[in-house]
Amino acid sequence: MSNPTTRTTTPIRVLLVDDQGLFRGAIASVLDRQADMTVVGEAANGLEALEQAHTLQPDVIVMDVEMPVMDGVEAAGLMREQLPHVKIVMLTVSEEDDHLLGAVRLGVHGYLLKDMRPEQLFDMIRSVMRNETPVAPSLVGRLLAELRQGGQKPRSPEPSRPDVLLSARELEILRLVAHGMSNKEIGGRLSITEGTVKNHVHNALQKLGMENRIQAAAYIVRQGLGTPPR
Repeated sequence: MSNPTTRTTTPIRVLLVDDQGLFRGAIASVLDRQADMTVVGEAANGLEALEQAHTLQPDVIVMDVEMPVMDGVEAAGLMREQLPHVKIVMLTVSEEDDHLLGAVRLGVHGYLLKDMRPEQLFDMIRSVMRNETPVAPSLVGRLLAELRQGGQKPRSPEPSRPDVLLSARELEILRLVAHGMSNKEIGGRLSITEGTVKNHVHNALQKLGMENRIQAAAYIVRQGLGTPPR
């Protein structure tokens, strides 16, 4: 469901960052209608966002890439250093965005296209709070192609025999992760619960000595363990 009617925990606190006031206002309007989300602030550039993030302490920052004064990538780098507990979701208008790999290197928690449906944004914000790393499916192919070319290596050595480490189910799930699917989508495809998917992903990342789903997806591709399903 995209609009839960009840929630016993504190709403997700969101800071919106975009230099287009009309876009910010539209996003704020739809987010505030979600029972489990509240927009605590808005900023027009990365510098304003950094100042507001320190003051407001949001759970999630949804931030545009291209902005005046300080762009989203520079701001994200500073936020990751100064506010490591805050989750950052970057927005871009184009699948050809050259900032994609740089933002992933910084450790942002999601990378999405601005033309997504509101329901997709809601689901992505919720998945970030579940410690997933959402990337728009249309961006996954380009990201993995760059990773295959050596644009980013895992921080830990890759095991030489992944088939020994990963169970058949873990490998199956990581192939779907490489396709850009969320835990919820994977659970639906495999007819298992979202919690079961989360446990398999967590176990697989621990076995591989990796930090996030993007590293695992790139690893699957580099090791020749299967291409993202069509």
